[in-house]
Amino acid sequence: MPTTLAEPLDPVLLGSTTEVHSRSIDRFARAHDASHYLLIPDAVLSPADAEGVARAFGAVRAAGRTMTFRSGGTSLSGQGVSGDILVDTRSHFRGIAVEDDGASVRVGPGATVRQVNTRLARYRRKLGPDPASEIACTIGGVVANNSSGMACGITENSYQTVESMRIVLPSGTILDTGRADANDVLQTAEPAIAEGLLALRDRLLASPAHVAFLRQQFSMKNTMGYGLNALLDFDDPVRILEHLIIGSEGTLAFVAEARFRTIEVRPAIATGLLVFETLTAAMTALPALADLGLATIELLDAASLRVAQGLSDVPATIAEIEVQGHAALLVEVHSDSADTLVQASAVAQAHFESLPLAIAPRLTTDAAERAALWHVRKGLYTAIAGARPSGTTALLEDIVVPVPRLLATCERLIELFDEHGYEGSVIFGHAKDGNVHFLLNERFDDPESVARYRRFTEDLVTLVLAQQGSLKAEHGTGRIMAPFVRRQYGDELTDMMWEIKRLFDPDLILNPGVVLSDDPDSYLDDLKRVPTVESEVDRCVECGYCEPTCPSKSITLTPRQRIVIRRDMAWAEEQGDTDLLRDLRSDYDYDGLQTCAVDGMCGVACPVDINTGDLVRRLRAEESSTVEGVVWDAAAKNWDAVTRVGGTALTLASAMPAPLVTGVTKVGRAVLGADTVPLYDGGLPRGGTKPPTSQNPANAEAVFFGACIGTMFGAEGHGEGSRDAVRALLDRAGIAVVIPEDAGGMCCGTPWKSKGHVAGYDRMTKRVLAGLWEASRSGALPVVCDAASCTEGLHTMLAKSVAEYPEYARLVIEDATTYIAREVLPRVTVSAKLDSVAVHPTCSTTALGATGALTAIAAAVADDVFVPEGWGCCAFAGDRGMLHPELTASATEVESAEVRAADADRGGFDAFVSANRTCEIGMTRATGQPYRHVVEVLEELTRA
Repeated sequence: MPTTLAEPLDPVLLGSTTEVHSRSIDRFARAHDASHYLLIPDAVLSPADAEGVARAFGAVRAAGRTMTFRSGGTSLSGQGVSGDILVDTRSHFRGIAVEDDGASVRVGPGATVRQVNTRLARYRRKLGPDPASEIACTIGGVVANNSSGMACGITENSYQTVESMRIVLPSGTILDTGRADANDVLQTAEPAIAEGLLALRDRLLASPAHVAFLRQQFSMKNTMGYGLNALLDFDDPVRILEHLIIGSEGTLAFVAEARFRTIEVRPAIATGLLVFETLTAAMTALPALADLGLATIELLDAASLRVAQGLSDVPATIAEIEVQGHAALLVEVHSDSADTLVQASAVAQAHFESLPLAIAPRLTTDAAERAALWHVRKGLYTAIAGARPSGTTALLEDIVVPVPRLLATCERLIELFDEHGYEGSVIFGHAKDGNVHFLLNERFDDPESVARYRRFTEDLVTLVLAQQGSLKAEHGTGRIMAPFVRRQYGDELTDMMWEIKRLFDPDLILNPGVVLSDDPDSYLDDLKRVPTVESEVDRCVECGYCEPTCPSKSITLTPRQRIVIRRDMAWAEEQGDTDLLRDLRSDYDYDGLQTCAVDGMCGVACPVDINTGDLVRRLRAEESSTVEGVVWDAAAKNWDAVTRVGGTALTLASAMPAPLVTGVTKVGRAVLGADTVPLYDGGLPRGGTKPPTSQNPANAEAVFFGACIGTMFGAEGHGEGSRDAVRALLDRAGIAVVIPEDAGGMCCGTPWKSKGHVAGYDRMTKRVLAGLWEASRSGALPVVCDAASCTEGLHTMLAKSVAEYPEYARLVIEDATTYIAREVLPRVTVSAKLDSVAVHPTCSTTALGATGALTAIAAAVADDVFVPEGWGCCAFAGDRGMLHPELTASATEVESAEVRAADADRGGFDAFVSANRTCEIGMTRATGQPYRHVVEVLEELTRA
């Protein structure tokens, strides 16, 4: 395979604003999505606007090629992969504009559902579609797949809630369907489409049998084939065109922007689990439960309950069941207020108590209990996909049948699992819609396994169609069901779909093989290979949930891409493709390793609990030199002196002309490498202060672990820094603390761990935990740390050591924000609150669950607390921001723009705060504003 293709399209036709990615690492990284298909594009385009897409259509047509749109990469049916030209719509098209006090929102296809709902939250509104992948799926995919979810059904999906769109047709015509004269524009620019759609509508209406069939098919969730119901529901060409494009999976046009009607958020919620003795009993109860108006009714079959019993936090109600043929329904009541929720819950509870349940029913509003119940539902995917054998692919499928036929369908599905040898498969899903999902683990590098998959698919198609269902409810037809559209709809309706395809796309350049295929075996082509690579990442299902939070997503690779490139390198090695292997390896060092912030945010988002930083740290350890390891081990032995020297060097540097010091470090980087020598700039602070002196008062209530970054980096401006501020606040609150012996020689270990220096990390771990064990009086006192990332580092240290030193499990390590919010705030008085403060939460406060404490302290010092909706990890990551300042610049771009706009709106914030010194440096560099630790501000405002 050629490793790089130069200019596969005419650059003149493409225009200068469209980026063309043709490096091997770019093409392979973007090739993978959540489906079980894999095609490697010849090039990846990133157009900046609708006009760029129109030009891309022209360039692709002129070259005789085809193109496929790709955004979030969470689609499961193969509709987002291409072996020709792939068009990335996530890098741009991220605009979100809320209108009419939240009643409407205009969104670009690159914004995620969660990002849009975050913007709408202040208006108590949200999008109608509620897919489970909302953290990562983008509006482009939501519209293209007509996505639904757990609650929206067929009344609040994209088909029902999109008000208008700005579309680009394959001819290059750009049409805003919200314009008053949109029909005139369409008639003038595309008369064949306008007239052809009306002719198709007339022909369809002339067949009562086809009308009745389509009405039945689209009375359920249905994303199989094109939405021919648009020809029945609308009578003007623009509205028909608009609703045919919804659910067309990028085969008819490009949606550059969609305007949605939003729905009201009902914030009062009660959740319960109804456990039945049999699946039959659960299905018998379903119609009456649906009539109650429950927001969600989620099915879990007996196999699901058995899997749930293996989860670490399984609720007692499930843990105590001796599962045989049981089934459960997870139900929710949503209301506008707590009062109306009480009334609605009482009605529901009364009905529940009349049902033949195995366990007494109970609705709860407790957040922790509700989260535990939902973790059962959502943890099924994690448990099964995460535990699958290495080298297999996890297939998450969905079907829909009329609700009265759901029992027979599920019973037959279970039989099919047994007949085809799919062990451990579970059925779950949206019972009130007749829409269920099931999970299979399959190996596609084995011909026998592929043959089994073929046989199972044939039996599945026969089952669903016999029950008058649809082969795809909400995941889209994609490649997986395209050959079966004709089976579901018959020849005449399928031929009508082909006519629609040719009306819009006469040259057939858009997403070939998706939605429609005349090749009966096409669903077995291009199945994804999943070679065994590393234990850290082999369970990755390539879902992409990790990507939106990754700080390097806009500059190099995401966690998913770091993993799949490792798989692609393993595959290239297996195939003997030395050119490709060399090409991928050469770019992976910078893209995959040097620019990973190892912040752990990917692990927070990952449904199978992968922290890609663990892989990166190990690879860094393997690549580090023996000399470098010896130097860092020596640093661990003498850390007090090292930090003091570092702080002194920064103080000296701050007194010298910044360009001079920057020039010296640039020379060092050129000689020793950019990943070894930090780049100094004038934005770095002076050195810090001396570490605190040890003390051990008898009346101590806590141990204070002053982070060593306070020695290395001085406070912003003329501030005193977080170490001194925490000490002052504790004294003011009358809380005596122990300060360990050799406090200056202690560190959370992150500098060694992030670089993969194992010996130095182990040395520091033993010293620190032994010191804290003694200082805490064998775990009797909590340990309080003043820097969130260091607190998280201590947690990691502790977690890795309890197996060898089980007594350390009694150590309690807490961030200063949580300790001060709980213990100090009630004992001090803020003299005069600030008007406004901007807050930067950090990846560590997120991982520690301390962001609430951070904002609580901010609320104690200011009337207006602003947390940017687009905040994310700053990627300063210890010294990573000095080694690769371009990484921090990219990671903070969205947040810093939001902060600057909010600062201008308010006439200037009174303070900018966070909870970690290096993050404060990163945000100061990004925004030009003086970020400080929130405890510094609290300390100043509580002075007598």
